[in-house]
Amino acid sequence: MPDQPRVMLPSQSVLDAFEVRGVPEPLTGGQGRSVRVGGVVLKPAEGTEGESEWAASVFERLPRGAGFRVPRPLRSADGDAVVEGWTAAEFIDGRPGPSRWWPGVVATGRAFHAALRELPRPAFLDRRTHPWAVADRVAWGEGEAGVVPELAEPFARLLSLRRPVEAAAQIVHGDLTGNVLFAPGQDPVVIDFSPYWRPPLYAEAVVIGDGLLWYDPAPALLTGGGGDPRWRQMLIRALIFRLVALSGLVGPSWRAGDKEAARFLAATEAVERGTYEGRTRL
Repeated sequence: MPDQPRVMLPSQSVLDAFEVRGVPEPLTGGQGRSVRVGGVVLKPAEGTEGESEWAASVFERLPRGAGFRVPRPLRSADGDAVVEGWTAAEFIDGRPGPSRWWPGVVATGRAFHAALRELPRPAFLDRRTHPWAVADRVAWGEGEAGVVPELAEPFARLLSLRRPVEAAAQIVHGDLTGNVLFAPGQDPVVIDFSPYWRPPLYAEAVVIGDGLLWYDPAPALLTGGGGDPRWRQMLIRALIFRLVALSGLVGPSWRAGDKEAARFLAATEAVERGTYEGRTRL
């Protein structure tokens, strides 16, 4: 068997800076880059310069008892949220959604976004060039990108379905689907903050679009959006977002193209028909 990739571990100087004691243990899930040391999770800082510091300051100010929880960031003795490229936050146990917790993921997202409503738009969003940022701009007609041949057909069809839509933007979590944790008797926990400047309804559509693509079959939540007439256009943009991001991540040497292309084609056809397996209105 091929060797498994080794998880990068924080140095002792990082642990000392955050006043953490213990042996780092890799955590499963996510991108596999986080480690746990006792009651603390350390992970490499993500995004452009200033993004991790901004995210830490946001989480520090969020209210308690608002229908969700967030891991409280740790700072070094010097007050830094990032030390040698690492961030730290409290560890909160819980089982990740979305399976069996779809309504909870949606409700948690709504509560979380309500708490973020007054935040100004951070400048670092304009500097991001990673595949998800590119895909987000393409989804909203703010940029263009080619896609791998396997995804060309659903991409073209989704673009043909897209229409202008008006909705107020704010800071949202653009990747909630697997990043809400649940524990009995506790408010759900929002983790791995992926900030975007979009309507909250779009962030909800990303969750439901993920269900349509990868959690076969998604629950009756596919109606989504609480009856908002803009829901279909948000779902179209969510599918474009995931498609372009996937294309940017896999590149031209992709070997799983046919399977994923079939998923996107099925989702596109569901949007075109306005149904999911003939049962659920979109």
